[in-house]
Amino acid sequence: MNAKSARAAGFQLGALGLGLVALTALGLAVVAGRPAGNPGPGRTLDVVLIELAAGLLYLAAAALVVRRPLPAGAVWIVLAAALAMRALLLPIAPPLSSDLYRYVWDGRVQAAGINPYRFIPADPRLAFLRDHAVFPHINRAHTARTIYPPTAEAVFRLAAWIAPGVAGMKAVMLGCDLVVIAGLVALLRLADRPPAQVLLYAWAPMPVWEFAGNGHVDALAAAFVTLALLAAARARRGLAGALLAAATLVKFLPAAIAPAFWRRWDLRLVGVFVATIGLLYAPYLGVGARVLGFLPGYAAQEGLLSGRGVFLLDLLRLVAPLPGWAGAAYTAALAAILAALALAYGFGPPLPAAPPDRVRVLARQGAVLGTVALVGVSPHYPWYFGWLVPLVCLAPAPALLYLVGASVLLTLDPVHHLGIAALVYLPTAALASGSWLAVRRRR
Repeated sequence: MNAKSARAAGFQLGALGLGLVALTALGLAVVAGRPAGNPGPGRTLDVVLIELAAGLLYLAAAALVVRRPLPAGAVWIVLAAALAMRALLLPIAPPLSSDLYRYVWDGRVQAAGINPYRFIPADPRLAFLRDHAVFPHINRAHTARTIYPPTAEAVFRLAAWIAPGVAGMKAVMLGCDLVVIAGLVALLRLADRPPAQVLLYAWAPMPVWEFAGNGHVDALAAAFVTLALLAAARARRGLAGALLAAATLVKFLPAAIAPAFWRRWDLRLVGVFVATIGLLYAPYLGVGARVLGFLPGYAAQEGLLSGRGVFLLDLLRLVAPLPGWAGAAYTAALAAILAALALAYGFGPPLPAAPPDRVRVLARQGAVLGTVALVGVSPHYPWYFGWLVPLVCLAPAPALLYLVGASVLLTLDPVHHLGIAALVYLPTAALASGSWLAVRRRR
Protein backbone atom coordinates (compact mmCIF):
# COMPACT_ATOMS: atom_id res chain seq x y z
CA MET A 1 0.00 0.00 0.00
CA ASN A 2 2.82 2.40 0.86
CA ALA A 3 4.63 1.69 -2.42
CA LYS A 4 1.43 2.25 -4.38
CA SER A 5 0.75 5.49 -2.48
CA ALA A 6 4.33 6.65 -3.12
CA ARG A 7 4.00 6.00 -6.86
CA ALA A 8 0.72 7.91 -6.96
CA ALA A 9 2.34 10.82 -5.11
CA GLY A 10 5.21 10.73 -7.61
CA PHE A 11 2.79 11.04 -10.54
CA GLN A 12 1.01 13.92 -8.82
CA LEU A 13 4.34 15.61 -8.18
CA GLY A 14 5.30 15.27 -11.83
CA ALA A 15 1.97 16.73 -12.95
CA LEU A 16 2.37 19.71 -10.62
CA GLY A 17 5.91 20.24 -11.88
CA LEU A 18 4.73 20.24 -15.49
CA GLY A 19 2.03 22.72 -14.56
CA LEU A 20 4.60 25.06 -13.02
CA VAL A 21 6.87 24.82 -16.07
CA ALA A 22 3.88 25.56 -18.31
CA LEU A 23 2.93 28.62 -16.27
CA THR A 24 6.53 29.84 -16.43
CA ALA A 25 6.44 29.47 -20.21
CA LEU A 26 3.16 31.40 -20.26
CA GLY A 27 4.74 34.16 -18.20
CA LEU A 28 7.68 34.21 -20.59
CA ALA A 29 5.28 34.67 -23.52
CA VAL A 30 3.57 37.54 -21.68
CA VAL A 31 6.80 39.49 -21.04
CA ALA A 32 8.41 38.70 -24.40
CA GLY A 33 8.88 41.84 -26.43
CA ARG A 34 8.39 44.24 -23.53
CA PRO A 35 11.00 46.94 -22.97
CA ALA A 36 13.78 45.97 -20.60
CA GLY A 37 13.76 47.25 -17.06
CA ASN A 38 11.09 48.30 -14.58
CA PRO A 39 7.64 48.54 -16.23
CA GLY A 40 6.28 50.66 -13.38
CA PRO A 41 3.61 50.03 -10.75
CA GLY A 42 0.33 48.58 -11.88
CA ARG A 43 1.59 47.41 -15.28
CA THR A 44 2.60 43.90 -14.20
CA LEU A 45 -0.78 42.49 -13.19
CA ASP A 46 -0.71 39.79 -15.85
CA VAL A 47 2.62 38.41 -14.64
CA VAL A 48 1.54 38.60 -10.99
CA LEU A 49 -1.63 36.64 -11.79
CA ILE A 50 0.49 33.96 -13.44
CA GLU A 51 2.79 33.86 -10.41
CA LEU A 52 -0.21 33.58 -8.08
CA ALA A 53 -1.56 30.67 -10.12
CA ALA A 54 1.88 29.09 -9.89
CA GLY A 55 1.79 29.77 -6.16
CA LEU A 56 -1.33 27.62 -5.81
CA LEU A 57 0.40 24.74 -7.57
CA TYR A 58 3.47 25.35 -5.42
CA LEU A 59 1.43 25.12 -2.19
CA ALA A 60 -0.19 21.90 -3.40
CA ALA A 61 3.25 20.46 -4.19
CA ALA A 62 4.57 21.63 -0.80
CA ALA A 63 1.75 19.83 0.99
CA LEU A 64 2.50 16.72 -1.06
CA VAL A 65 6.23 16.52 -0.24
CA VAL A 66 5.71 17.32 3.44
CA ARG A 67 2.79 14.98 4.14
CA ARG A 68 3.00 12.07 1.69
CA PRO A 69 5.60 9.34 1.13
CA LEU A 70 7.38 9.84 -2.18
CA PRO A 71 9.31 7.47 -4.45
CA ALA A 72 13.09 7.41 -4.10
CA GLY A 73 13.64 9.36 -7.32
CA ALA A 74 11.26 12.19 -6.45
CA VAL A 75 14.13 14.62 -5.91
CA TRP A 76 15.03 14.28 -9.62
CA ILE A 77 11.49 15.31 -10.59
CA VAL A 78 11.87 18.35 -8.35
CA LEU A 79 15.28 19.29 -9.75
CA ALA A 80 14.23 18.75 -13.37
CA ALA A 81 11.21 21.08 -13.06
CA ALA A 82 13.26 23.63 -11.10
CA LEU A 83 15.97 23.75 -13.77
CA ALA A 84 13.41 23.91 -16.59
CA MET A 85 11.70 26.95 -15.05
CA ARG A 86 15.00 28.73 -14.59
CA ALA A 87 16.25 27.83 -18.07
CA LEU A 88 13.15 29.43 -19.59
CA LEU A 89 13.72 32.77 -17.84
CA LEU A 90 17.51 33.02 -17.96
CA PRO A 91 17.94 34.24 -21.57
CA ILE A 92 15.49 37.16 -21.39
CA ALA A 93 16.22 40.73 -20.29
CA PRO A 94 14.98 41.44 -16.73
CA PRO A 95 11.23 41.90 -17.28
CA LEU A 96 10.05 43.40 -13.99
CA SER A 97 13.00 45.32 -12.54
CA SER A 98 15.94 47.44 -13.64
CA ASP A 99 18.17 46.67 -10.63
CA LEU A 100 20.38 44.31 -12.63
CA TYR A 101 21.60 47.20 -14.80
CA ARG A 102 22.94 48.94 -11.70
CA TYR A 103 24.81 45.74 -10.79
CA VAL A 104 26.42 45.62 -14.22
CA TRP A 105 27.28 49.32 -14.01
CA ASP A 106 28.86 49.01 -10.56
CA GLY A 107 30.98 46.10 -11.80
CA ARG A 108 32.05 48.10 -14.84
CA VAL A 109 33.00 51.11 -12.69
CA GLN A 110 35.14 48.92 -10.43
CA ALA A 111 36.78 47.26 -13.43
CA ALA A 112 37.88 50.76 -14.45
CA GLY A 113 39.58 51.15 -11.05
CA ILE A 114 36.97 53.54 -9.57
CA ASN A 115 35.26 53.19 -6.19
CA PRO A 116 31.55 52.57 -6.95
CA TYR A 117 30.49 54.69 -3.96
CA ARG A 118 32.25 57.79 -5.26
CA PHE A 119 30.10 59.03 -8.18
CA ILE A 120 26.54 58.84 -9.42
CA PRO A 121 26.31 57.08 -12.82
CA ALA A 122 25.48 60.35 -14.61
CA ASP A 123 28.64 62.05 -13.34
CA PRO A 124 30.61 63.41 -16.34
CA ARG A 125 33.76 61.68 -15.05
CA LEU A 126 32.12 58.32 -15.82
CA ALA A 127 30.95 59.29 -19.31
CA PHE A 128 33.55 57.03 -20.93
CA LEU A 129 31.80 53.97 -19.39
CA ARG A 130 28.34 54.68 -20.80
CA ASP A 131 26.69 52.64 -23.52
CA HIS A 132 23.22 52.14 -24.99
CA ALA A 133 22.69 48.66 -23.53
CA VAL A 134 23.12 49.38 -19.80
CA PHE A 135 23.31 53.07 -18.90
CA PRO A 136 19.80 54.13 -20.10
CA HIS A 137 18.21 51.50 -17.83
CA ILE A 138 20.03 52.38 -14.58
CA ASN A 139 17.56 53.52 -11.93
CA ARG A 140 18.30 56.85 -10.20
CA ALA A 141 21.30 57.33 -12.49
CA HIS A 142 21.12 61.12 -12.13
CA THR A 143 20.42 61.29 -8.40
CA ALA A 144 21.93 58.41 -6.41
CA ARG A 145 25.19 56.62 -5.85
CA THR A 146 25.00 52.85 -5.43
CA ILE A 147 23.17 51.43 -2.42
CA TYR A 148 24.70 47.94 -2.43
CA PRO A 149 27.05 46.84 0.40
CA PRO A 150 30.58 45.47 -0.14
CA THR A 151 29.82 41.75 -0.61
CA ALA A 152 27.46 42.60 -3.43
CA GLU A 153 29.96 45.04 -4.93
CA ALA A 154 32.76 42.48 -4.83
CA VAL A 155 30.59 40.00 -6.73
CA PHE A 156 29.61 42.69 -9.25
CA ARG A 157 33.31 43.27 -9.83
CA LEU A 158 33.93 39.54 -10.22
CA ALA A 159 31.06 39.26 -12.70
CA ALA A 160 32.46 42.17 -14.74
CA TRP A 161 35.70 40.21 -15.02
CA ILE A 162 34.38 36.71 -15.80
CA ALA A 163 31.06 37.44 -17.55
CA PRO A 164 30.54 41.14 -18.39
CA GLY A 165 27.10 42.34 -19.39
CA VAL A 166 23.49 41.71 -18.45
CA ALA A 167 23.47 38.05 -19.51
CA GLY A 168 26.64 37.38 -17.54
CA MET A 169 25.29 39.02 -14.40
CA LYS A 170 22.06 37.03 -14.66
CA ALA A 171 24.11 33.85 -15.00
CA VAL A 172 26.07 34.73 -11.85
CA MET A 173 22.85 35.25 -9.87
CA LEU A 174 21.42 32.02 -11.24
CA GLY A 175 24.63 30.31 -10.12
CA CYS A 176 23.98 31.61 -6.59
CA ASP A 177 20.42 30.28 -6.84
CA LEU A 178 21.74 26.83 -7.77
CA VAL A 179 24.17 26.95 -4.84
CA VAL A 180 21.13 27.43 -2.59
CA ILE A 181 19.42 24.38 -4.08
CA ALA A 182 22.54 22.20 -3.71
CA GLY A 183 23.12 23.44 -0.15
CA LEU A 184 19.52 22.77 0.84
CA VAL A 185 19.70 19.19 -0.47
CA ALA A 186 22.78 18.67 1.73
CA LEU A 187 21.03 20.24 4.73
CA LEU A 188 17.92 18.12 4.24
CA ARG A 189 20.06 14.99 4.20
CA LEU A 190 21.77 16.15 7.40
CA ALA A 191 18.35 16.72 8.94
CA ASP A 192 17.22 13.18 7.96
CA ARG A 193 14.48 14.61 5.78
CA PRO A 194 13.62 13.67 2.19
CA PRO A 195 15.78 15.67 -0.26
CA ALA A 196 12.67 16.17 -2.43
CA GLN A 197 11.59 18.77 0.14
CA VAL A 198 14.04 21.11 -1.58
CA LEU A 199 10.92 21.79 -3.64
CA LEU A 200 9.88 24.26 -0.92
CA TYR A 201 12.60 26.54 -2.25
CA ALA A 202 13.21 25.32 -5.80
CA TRP A 203 9.58 25.54 -6.96
CA ALA A 204 8.62 28.74 -5.16
CA PRO A 205 7.56 31.18 -7.93
CA MET A 206 9.13 34.21 -6.27
CA PRO A 207 12.77 32.99 -6.36
CA VAL A 208 12.24 31.58 -9.86
CA TRP A 209 11.08 34.94 -11.24
CA GLU A 210 13.21 37.25 -9.10
CA PHE A 211 16.48 35.33 -9.39
CA ALA A 212 16.40 33.60 -12.78
CA GLY A 213 14.09 36.21 -14.34
CA ASN A 214 15.14 39.54 -12.84
CA GLY A 215 18.58 38.53 -11.57
CA HIS A 216 18.22 40.11 -8.14
CA VAL A 217 21.26 40.11 -5.88
CA ASP A 218 19.16 38.61 -3.07
CA ALA A 219 20.11 35.26 -4.61
CA LEU A 220 23.64 35.95 -3.36
CA ALA A 221 22.33 36.63 0.16
CA ALA A 222 20.30 33.39 0.02
CA ALA A 223 23.42 31.47 -1.01
CA PHE A 224 25.49 32.81 1.89
CA VAL A 225 22.66 32.14 4.37
CA THR A 226 22.39 28.55 3.12
CA LEU A 227 26.15 28.00 3.33
CA ALA A 228 26.18 29.52 6.84
CA LEU A 229 23.50 27.02 7.88
CA LEU A 230 25.55 24.19 6.40
CA ALA A 231 28.70 25.34 8.24
CA ALA A 232 26.85 25.74 11.55
CA ALA A 233 25.18 22.33 11.15
CA ARG A 234 28.69 20.85 10.97
CA ALA A 235 29.81 22.86 14.03
CA ARG A 236 32.09 25.14 11.97
CA ARG A 237 31.33 28.24 14.05
CA GLY A 238 34.05 30.49 12.65
CA LEU A 239 33.12 29.72 9.05
CA ALA A 240 29.46 30.25 9.86
CA GLY A 241 30.31 33.68 11.29
CA ALA A 242 32.21 34.67 8.13
CA LEU A 243 29.38 33.51 5.86
CA LEU A 244 26.78 35.34 7.93
CA ALA A 245 28.84 38.52 7.65
CA ALA A 246 29.05 38.08 3.89
CA ALA A 247 25.27 37.61 3.72
CA THR A 248 24.76 40.74 5.85
CA LEU A 249 26.83 42.83 3.45
CA VAL A 250 24.64 41.83 0.53
CA LYS A 251 21.42 43.35 1.85
CA PHE A 252 21.92 44.04 5.65
CA LEU A 253 18.63 42.35 6.63
CA PRO A 254 20.15 38.84 6.99
CA ALA A 255 21.94 40.14 10.10
CA ALA A 256 18.62 39.56 11.88
CA ILE A 257 19.15 35.78 11.90
CA ALA A 258 22.68 35.86 13.39
CA PRO A 259 21.44 35.30 16.98
CA ALA A 260 20.10 31.89 15.94
CA PHE A 261 23.72 30.80 15.33
CA TRP A 262 25.16 32.29 18.51
CA ARG A 263 25.22 30.86 22.01
CA ARG A 264 26.50 32.52 25.17
CA TRP A 265 30.21 33.28 25.23
CA ASP A 266 30.75 32.10 21.66
CA LEU A 267 33.49 34.61 20.95
CA ARG A 268 34.71 32.81 17.85
CA LEU A 269 31.54 33.39 15.84
CA VAL A 270 31.24 37.01 16.96
CA GLY A 271 34.91 37.76 16.37
CA VAL A 272 34.96 36.27 12.88
CA PHE A 273 31.68 38.01 12.02
CA VAL A 274 33.04 41.45 13.03
CA ALA A 275 36.44 40.85 11.39
CA THR A 276 34.81 39.77 8.12
CA ILE A 277 32.64 42.91 8.10
CA GLY A 278 35.79 45.01 8.48
CA LEU A 279 37.69 43.13 5.77
CA LEU A 280 34.84 43.45 3.29
CA TYR A 281 34.47 47.18 3.87
CA ALA A 282 38.22 47.91 3.83
CA PRO A 283 38.71 48.20 0.03
CA TYR A 284 35.97 50.83 -0.22
CA LEU A 285 36.73 53.07 2.77
CA GLY A 286 38.57 55.63 0.65
CA VAL A 287 35.31 57.54 0.23
CA GLY A 288 34.72 57.87 3.99
CA ALA A 289 31.12 58.09 5.13
CA ARG A 290 29.94 57.88 1.53
CA VAL A 291 30.65 54.15 1.71
CA LEU A 292 27.01 53.79 2.83
CA GLY A 293 26.02 55.00 -0.63
CA PHE A 294 22.36 55.75 -1.21
CA LEU A 295 21.23 53.71 1.83
CA PRO A 296 20.18 56.69 4.03
CA GLY A 297 18.36 58.31 1.10
CA TYR A 298 16.67 55.05 0.21
CA ALA A 299 15.49 54.49 3.79
CA ALA A 300 13.98 57.98 3.81
CA GLN A 301 12.46 57.57 0.35
CA GLU A 302 10.82 54.25 1.27
CA GLY A 303 9.43 55.74 4.49
CA LEU A 304 11.45 53.47 6.77
CA LEU A 305 12.67 56.38 8.91
CA SER A 306 9.44 58.35 9.19
CA GLY A 307 7.27 55.24 9.45
CA ARG A 308 5.33 56.15 6.31
CA GLY A 309 5.57 53.07 4.16
CA VAL A 310 5.69 50.69 7.14
CA PHE A 311 2.59 48.54 6.84
CA LEU A 312 1.47 48.43 10.47
CA LEU A 313 1.84 52.19 10.95
CA ASP A 314 0.06 52.91 7.67
CA LEU A 315 -2.75 50.63 8.86
CA LEU A 316 -3.02 52.50 12.15
CA ARG A 317 -3.16 55.82 10.27
CA LEU A 318 -6.42 54.67 8.73
CA VAL A 319 -7.91 54.70 12.23
CA ALA A 320 -6.35 57.87 13.67
CA PRO A 321 -3.52 60.33 12.99
CA LEU A 322 -0.18 59.31 14.46
CA PRO A 323 2.30 61.65 16.17
CA GLY A 324 5.59 62.52 14.52
CA TRP A 325 7.53 60.25 16.86
CA ALA A 326 5.53 57.16 15.90
CA GLY A 327 8.13 55.98 13.38
CA ALA A 328 10.98 56.17 15.90
CA ALA A 329 8.88 54.44 18.55
CA TYR A 330 7.96 51.67 16.13
CA THR A 331 11.62 51.14 15.18
CA ALA A 332 12.57 50.96 18.85
CA ALA A 333 9.79 48.45 19.56
CA LEU A 334 10.82 46.25 16.64
CA ALA A 335 14.45 46.37 17.79
CA ALA A 336 13.36 45.44 21.33
CA ILE A 337 11.39 42.43 20.08
CA LEU A 338 14.34 41.21 18.02
CA ALA A 339 16.68 41.79 20.97
CA ALA A 340 14.40 39.80 23.27
CA LEU A 341 14.35 36.91 20.79
CA ALA A 342 18.13 37.13 20.40
CA LEU A 343 18.64 36.90 24.17
CA ALA A 344 16.16 34.04 24.49
CA TYR A 345 17.98 32.04 21.82
CA GLY A 346 21.54 33.05 22.69
CA PHE A 347 21.18 32.39 26.42
CA GLY A 348 18.84 29.45 25.97
CA PRO A 349 19.76 25.80 25.56
CA PRO A 350 22.93 25.12 23.56
CA LEU A 351 22.62 24.04 19.96
CA PRO A 352 22.13 20.26 19.76
CA ALA A 353 25.22 18.20 19.01
CA ALA A 354 23.43 15.87 16.59
CA PRO A 355 23.35 17.41 13.07
CA PRO A 356 19.65 16.59 12.39
CA ASP A 357 18.51 18.36 15.56
CA ARG A 358 20.97 21.18 15.04
CA VAL A 359 19.64 21.90 11.54
CA ARG A 360 16.05 21.95 12.81
CA VAL A 361 16.82 24.35 15.67
CA LEU A 362 18.93 26.68 13.52
CA ALA A 363 16.30 26.81 10.79
CA ARG A 364 13.37 27.30 13.15
CA GLN A 365 15.00 30.07 15.18
CA GLY A 366 16.42 31.74 12.08
CA ALA A 367 13.02 31.63 10.41
CA VAL A 368 11.38 33.29 13.42
CA LEU A 369 13.99 36.06 13.58
CA GLY A 370 13.99 36.64 9.83
CA THR A 371 10.21 36.71 9.57
CA VAL A 372 9.81 39.14 12.48
CA ALA A 373 12.43 41.44 10.95
CA LEU A 374 10.97 41.35 7.44
CA VAL A 375 7.32 41.63 8.42
CA GLY A 376 8.26 44.40 10.85
CA VAL A 377 10.04 46.36 8.14
CA SER A 378 7.37 45.32 5.57
CA PRO A 379 9.43 45.66 2.36
CA HIS A 380 7.72 47.00 -0.74
CA TYR A 381 9.25 44.45 -3.11
CA PRO A 382 8.94 40.65 -3.18
CA TRP A 383 12.62 39.88 -3.77
CA TYR A 384 13.50 41.17 -0.29
CA PHE A 385 12.09 37.88 1.02
CA GLY A 386 14.37 35.80 -1.20
CA TRP A 387 17.02 35.11 1.44
CA LEU A 388 14.33 33.89 3.87
CA VAL A 389 13.06 31.11 1.57
CA PRO A 390 15.93 28.66 2.35
CA LEU A 391 14.89 28.84 6.01
CA VAL A 392 11.26 28.23 5.00
CA CYS A 393 12.43 25.11 3.18
CA LEU A 394 14.03 23.75 6.36
CA ALA A 395 11.37 25.01 8.78
CA PRO A 396 8.09 24.90 6.83
CA ALA A 397 5.07 26.46 8.49
CA PRO A 398 1.74 27.61 7.03
CA ALA A 399 2.46 31.28 7.76
CA LEU A 400 5.86 31.20 6.05
CA LEU A 401 4.63 29.25 3.03
CA TYR A 402 1.81 31.75 2.60
CA LEU A 403 4.22 34.69 2.97
CA VAL A 404 6.53 33.30 0.30
CA GLY A 405 3.65 32.66 -2.09
CA ALA A 406 1.80 35.93 -1.48
CA SER A 407 4.90 38.17 -1.56
CA VAL A 408 4.59 38.41 -5.36
CA LEU A 409 1.62 40.74 -4.78
CA LEU A 410 4.08 43.39 -3.59
CA THR A 411 5.01 43.91 -7.24
CA LEU A 412 1.71 45.82 -7.56
CA ASP A 413 2.70 48.96 -5.61
CA PRO A 414 1.79 48.31 -1.93
CA VAL A 415 2.79 51.86 -0.95
CA HIS A 416 -0.12 53.54 -2.68
CA HIS A 417 -2.50 50.58 -2.38
CA LEU A 418 -2.46 49.46 1.23
CA GLY A 419 -4.88 46.62 0.51
CA ILE A 420 -2.14 44.84 -1.43
CA ALA A 421 0.17 44.82 1.57
CA ALA A 422 -2.76 43.76 3.77
CA LEU A 423 -3.28 40.67 1.59
CA VAL A 424 0.34 39.72 2.26
CA TYR A 425 0.86 40.55 5.92
CA LEU A 426 -2.49 40.11 7.67
CA PRO A 427 -3.05 36.46 6.67
CA THR A 428 0.60 35.77 7.52
CA ALA A 429 0.05 37.17 11.01
CA ALA A 430 -3.21 35.23 11.41
CA LEU A 431 -1.61 31.94 10.35
CA ALA A 432 1.40 32.53 12.62
CA SER A 433 -0.90 33.28 15.57
CA GLY A 434 -2.92 30.15 14.88
CA SER A 435 0.21 28.00 14.77
CA TRP A 436 1.49 29.51 18.00
CA LEU A 437 -1.82 28.87 19.79
CA ALA A 438 -1.88 25.29 18.49
CA VAL A 439 1.62 24.69 19.89
CA ARG A 440 0.59 26.20 23.23
CA ARG A 441 -2.45 23.92 23.43
CA ARG A 442 -0.38 20.82 22.63
CA ARG A 443 2.11 21.72 25.34
